[in-house]
Order: sequence, then C-alpha cells, then structure tokens
Amino acid sequence: MNASSQAAAPKTADDKIRQAIDRENPSTVVAFEGVSGKAVFAIAVAFSVFQIWTAAFNPLSSLVVRSVHVGFLLLMTFALFGFRSHGERRSVPWHDWLLGLTGFVLAFYHYVFEADLIQRSGDPTMTDLVVGAVTIALVFEAARRIMGLALPIICGVFIPYALFGRHLPFGLAHRGYDIDQVIDTLFLSTEGIYGTPVFVSSTFIFLFILFGAFLERAGMIKLFNDVSLGLVGHAKGGPAKVAVISSGFMGTINGSGVANVLTTGQFTIPLMMRFGYRPAFAGAVEATASMGGQLMPPVMGAAAFIMAETIGVPFSDIAIAAAIPAILYFGSAFWMVHLEAGKRNLVGLPKDQCPSVSRALIEGWYLILPLAALVYLLFSGFTPLFAGVIGIAATIALILGTRIVGAIGPMALRVAFWVVLGLIAAALWRMGWRTEHLAFALVGLLVIPCLIVKGGRETLAMLVQSLADGAKNAVGVGVACALVGVLIGILTLTGLASSLAATIFELSGGNLLVALILTMLACIVLGTGLPTTANYIVTAAIAAPALLQMGVPLIVSHMFVFYFGIMADLTPPVALAALAASSICRAGHMQVGFIATRIAMAGYVVPFMAVYSPALMLQTTDPLAVAYILLKALIAIGLWGAAAIGFFWTPLNWAERAFGAAAAFLFVLALPVTDEIGFVMTAVFLLWQRYRLRSLGRSGAPA
Repeated sequence: MNASSQAAAPKTADDKIRQAIDRENPSTVVAFEGVSGKAVFAIAVAFSVFQIWTAAFNPLSSLVVRSVHVGFLLLMTFALFGFRSHGERRSVPWHDWLLGLTGFVLAFYHYVFEADLIQRSGDPTMTDLVVGAVTIALVFEAARRIMGLALPIICGVFIPYALFGRHLPFGLAHRGYDIDQVIDTLFLSTEGIYGTPVFVSSTFIFLFILFGAFLERAGMIKLFNDVSLGLVGHAKGGPAKVAVISSGFMGTINGSGVANVLTTGQFTIPLMMRFGYRPAFAGAVEATASMGGQLMPPVMGAAAFIMAETIGVPFSDIAIAAAIPAILYFGSAFWMVHLEAGKRNLVGLPKDQCPSVSRALIEGWYLILPLAALVYLLFSGFTPLFAGVIGIAATIALILGTRIVGAIGPMALRVAFWVVLGLIAAALWRMGWRTEHLAFALVGLLVIPCLIVKGGRETLAMLVQSLADGAKNAVGVGVACALVGVLIGILTLTGLASSLAATIFELSGGNLLVALILTMLACIVLGTGLPTTANYIVTAAIAAPALLQMGVPLIVSHMFVFYFGIMADLTPPVALAALAASSICRAGHMQVGFIATRIAMAGYVVPFMAVYSPALMLQTTDPLAVAYILLKALIAIGLWGAAAIGFFWTPLNWAERAFGAAAAFLFVLALPVTDEIGFVMTAVFLLWQRYRLRSLGRSGAPA
C-alpha cells in the first residue's frame, strides 16, 4: 500500500503540472488520435489560413472578422479541452463537438445579418438576444476550461452588477440596465466580447504568434542555442548564461513565457544541472529568462499590442519604451547567474564543445532576415498588421526558397533562380500589385517547384504543421481577450472604471508610492488566477487611470501595470513559469518560484524607477537624463544581485547584504539626496569588497 502510494504521488504532481501548463500553452495538449486528431488539425490549419487571408486581403468588415475569430476559438477550445481538466483526451466526445460547432455557427450571425444589425442598432430582437446570450455563455465556459474559475468569476460578477446597480449601496450604485441592454453591449457592439482585446487578438496577436511558430519549426531555437553557446558557453557559469541569452533571443519572436520554458528549457535546464547548478536554481534561471521574453521587443507579449491599441499610440512607441527595461531585466538575470557561478566556482563548457557562432549564422542566416524585416517595418511607421503579414510571407518564402536552392546543384542555377524570382516580383510590382498580395503570390509560385525537389514535400508539411501550431498557441490568449471584453464592456456601460480609479487615489492618500504598491499588489494577486494578457487588461482598466491621475505619464502607467502582470507568473504561490520549469528540473515549484523572484529582482525594481524617472523608458529628449537613470539602474541591479546571491568579489555576510540592498533601494527614488547617499554607500561597498578581496588573497583563502 505504501509503495503504491509513493508511486502514485509523482504521477499526481506531474498531472497537476501538466494541467496548469496546458491551460497556459494549449500547443502542449496531447495529440488526438484517429478522426478527432485529423479534424482538430484541419480546424487549426483553417483558422490560421482564415486569419492570414483576412489580414492580407481585408475582405470582411472588422466586426465580422472578430466574430468569426471568436467562433474558431470556441470550436478549438471545446475540441482541445474537456469539461474537467484532469485526465488525457484521445478523442473529442460528441457533446464537445456540439458545443464547439454551436459557437462556430453562431459566429457567422454578424456576417449573415450584418446589414440588418446595423439598421436596428440599439433595438435588438428576441433572436439577437438569444444568440447573444448563448455566445456569451459559451465564451465563459471556454474560458473556464482553459483557465479555471478565477477569470470567469471576476468577469461574471459584473453582469449582475450591471443589472442590479440601482439596488447597490452608495459608491457602487448606478441607474441599472435591462438584460437586453447588457446583451446588446456585450454581443452586438464593439464594446463587449468583440471589443479592443478581441480586435487585437484577431489581427496583430494571432499573426505574431503564427510568425513565431513558423520560425520555431524552421529551426530558430537551434540557431539561438548555437549562437548563445558559442558566445558564452565557455565562460564562467556558461550554461546558465546560455539560458539567459537564448531565452532573450526567443523573446524576440515568442511572447509566451511558459512556451519559452518548454522549448529552450528542455535544452538549457539539463545543461545547467550537468555543470553544477542546483536543480531549483537552474529551473529558476530559465523561468526568469523566459518570462522576460514578454518584455523584449520587437514582438513582446500579447498585452503589448493591446496596450498600443488601448492608449492609441503606435506599437513602435511601446517597443521603444520597453527597450531599456528589457535589457536591464536580462542584464540582471545574467549578472545573477554570474554571481552564482562565482560563489560556487562553476565553470563553463570546454571551448571545443561550443559551436561556432559564425558557422551557426552562415547556416541559419535566412531565419534572421524575416525578423530583421519585421523590426524595420515596425519602426518605419508601418502598422503591426502589415508588418506581421509581410513577416509571415517572407518567412515562408525564404524557407521554401532555401529548400529549392539547396536541391539545385550548380551555383549558376541557384543564382538564376533568385534572379528570376526577383524579376517576377518586379514585374508584378510595376503592374500595381499591393505588397502583401505580391508577397503571397511569390509564396504560391515557390510551392510548385517545392513539390518536385528532394525534401520539398517535407518542408511543405512542416509549414502546414506550423499553421496548426500557431492556431493552438493563440487559443488561450484569444479566449481570455474575449472574456475580458465582458468586464471592459460593463465598465464602459456603468462608468465604474473612473470610480475605482478614484477609490485607489483615496486609499493612497495622494501618495504616489503607496498607489504604486497597491497597484503592484493588485497585479500580483490577480496574476494568481489570470494569464498575463487578462491581468493587464483588467488592471489597466482599473488601476492605470489612477496612476495617470497622479501625474504618471500615460505609457509609463500602463507599462507599470504590464510589467507586474508578467511578474505575477514568477511570484509564488502560483508562479506558472516556475511550475513549467519544475516539470523539467524536478524541483519543487515553490522553491523554483522563490529563487526566480530573487533572480528577477530588476523586474520588481525597474518599473518603480521608471515611474519616478520616465527617462528610463525614453520618455524624454534629453540624452543625459537617459544616461543618468541608466547608470543608477545598473548600479542598483548590481547591488541587488550581490545582496540576493550573497556574493560580489567575495562572499557576503548578512550585514553586507543588507547594506548593499539599502544602497540599491535609495536609487529607486528620484530625490537628489537619496542618489547622493546611494553613490556614497556604493563607493563604500566597493572599497570594502576590494579590501576583503586583497585580504583573502594575502591569506591564501579562495576568493
């Protein structure tokens, strides 16, 4: 009996980990068998093709695209996730097909009756109300299956709030709304489930997730790992530094922290453990670095696109504001693993076992071009929608073209192939073809020879698989966006958002630091039950206006909320990124989470520094102000790292660690006197460490 219980315990823990990870990253759901597997695969491919078609050719109105997008999300959710979260699904039961197909068919209601709905806007019929009620209920159930009860409950309480507002106590009361007004707002307008979050999900977010899926399937993970190994694999603590750099690279194409853990972590965590890092520390390094991917331009996380649309600024402004904090975040993680390696005297890989950076770049150069094109388009004023379409088309074209050229023998024929392709493109351009249409026309031309050359069919199969991967990866984010639209719609209808912002202002007593701490705690608490995107949308609607009211610049207030929504996935008790890492390193996920919190200290400190000194997010034209705040941030991160790890040039006792942490904290505030004291304490700390290092050297003790 005891033996069986012991055998069952790991299985139960593994099941818990798998369920939590599957909710955040649906692509990890076990593949279905037989007819169900083929059907789900076909639906996923059709979903991606629909999104590319509507993005490139714009054949439908925005509301119809949003509605069909939600219909696909419902169909895939009910196919992928069962009524109960435990247990593996090898097929889709008939009742889940019925629910999914119901949601998918009802999604075409806006398309079929588009003109009628416009004419009777604000005066819904009974059919409108029934279809709307069923769709809203299906969105709630879909979200519950993916994310559990937390988000549906948070959003669900706002519906009775809208209905019975006139009976609520003072401060929360409003005139109240009838059920037809609520359904009209949530289903028939662009303020509810088809609001801004779903608009962004059905355009930018889906395309960038798909872009990342193509690059991952094409070998981008291997390229990033090889380059990282070649750069720092041989350095002190090299394996952990590889994890930081590789995950930072992955963040440029993949905005999902958990997905990064499950991709790069499969390689980096065992490598770190093999070279002496504790399992929990190895998992924490990967979790920290992977979550930073949502902060790293140009792709960032899904919430960044929603932020740009919500506050009405170009996405490039968001990426620029995030650049320095993202570099500081990864720099902090790199510094932490360097100190840990020094403390434990951990070495890197032998130089001859590290791949050549130049060779890796020569072999995978074509994978970098789409990413470079994406960055150029985003920062040249083009919309994220256009940049995403061109990025996907360029990726497919380069993958197909490279396969075709690789099968051609003589160099002259290879050159001729690219020349002919270029001439065709130039001819179509002169004929007036739009850029996105031209790009996909070239893709169509490349498919034909790829069917003939050796390995071409395998390449096409890989591309089709990428379409399915992208659709599956988008399910969790998309459903969260649809459900959070309920909350946003009710806040807009009742005007509650402004009341909550005023409440936060009153609770803080007008003190900015108190308001920031309250906002941080709200983000982290909400993060125990909400994915990052939903967390940002909720807190941006409630808390960000309060910070704006207290004089915090618009982008900075939203970035503050965005950052702590991400940090919630590292912060125990849930710490989903740590949970994913623990499934690889086989350490307790709470232990991994607490270590990750220390490693990611910059993620907790930098947002506060940015509020007091917006120059950290480049919200100034003064380069000296940027240089000064960057210097302060680097010193603070250096001191935080030493205090957290207990090592600088020499091991630190608790008094030295407390002194370093106090000096670092002084740099967070933007008061001149605190800066001066912080610089003096930093100088004292460095001189003391220098003295200790010389003392240890004279005594012959290891430094």
